Amino acid sequence: MHSKTHTGENVYSCTQCEKRFSSQSGLCHHMNIHTGKYKCKECGRCCPTRHHLAVHRRSHSAEKTFECTVCSKRFTTSTYLVAHSRIHSGEKPYKCHVCEKAFIESSHLHRHMKVHTGDKPYKCSLCNKSFSISSNLQRHKRQVHSNRRPYDCPYCGKLFTEHSDLKCHVRIHTGAKPYSCRHCSDCFTRLRQLKTHLLKSHNEGTWLTCDICQKKFSESGNLKAHLLRHECVKSYICSQCQKSVCTVYELKRHELVHSNYKQFCCGLCGKDFKHKRYVKQHFKRCSTNLTFINV
Repeated sequence: MHSKTHTGENVYSCTQCEKRFSSQSGLCHHMNIHTGKYKCKECGRCCPTRHHLAVHRRSHSAEKTFECTVCSKRFTTSTYLVAHSRIHSGEKPYKCHVCEKAFIESSHLHRHMKVHTGDKPYKCSLCNKSFSISSNLQRHKRQVHSNRRPYDCPYCGKLFTEHSDLKCHVRIHTGAKPYSCRHCSDCFTRLRQLKTHLLKSHNEGTWLTCDICQKKFSESGNLKAHLLRHECVKSYICSQCQKSVCTVYELKRHELVHSNYKQFCCGLCGKDFKHKRYVKQHFKRCSTNLTFINV
């Protein structure tokens, strides 16, 4: 049995995310992530062992002595600061030898290479959709096949399936905009907003072009969603009415039809809306009317 660790034969498979291990103990430690046995009380992250949890907890209490000179964000190590600084500098030292696409971190390049190899070893047991990395499979199961939303906003109570989504959402309430443009004074709440700004306003970066209709996109996710429309693949099905759509986003938006949940609120009059675009349209009218009344 020990020899399998040398041959690289992974015979033990996780029933939750299909990740495979060469030893049963490795699988047992991994399963703790799904059961939440070692869960951080501060951020909700689940660790495989008590030792990993202890190391992770130190990241919350460790003194962040390394500060970014651009946005003042602080880090516990110089390595984290160097990686973060590439967001502002645009430096991407890890380049794909197949398509020349470059990345900030080596792990991002490693993940990207699976696009060229077509390697998708992680398959969803519920819909047979395949993924190149286990984290994408886990996210898919949470977002598509589960209604569990363990992360709630302390300001408005909105629930999220991912801690990263909650982190970005909280910035709406705090007004934090950690991503700043080095060419002008504009700041953004999300990294993708900064990337889009750099492309549109400063011609920095590379537009992604659809090979079929030549439409341009600033993000790979938007291009992928667009390509689905050409392929007419509607793999996401509503559990209430069986309507099929192309993306997770469209499914979530459609499911609001079957719900009374209104997550967007006008800050002027308190009226609630199901969709962001509706509250934006309303806010313009509401602010205009309020100005007229005050005059």
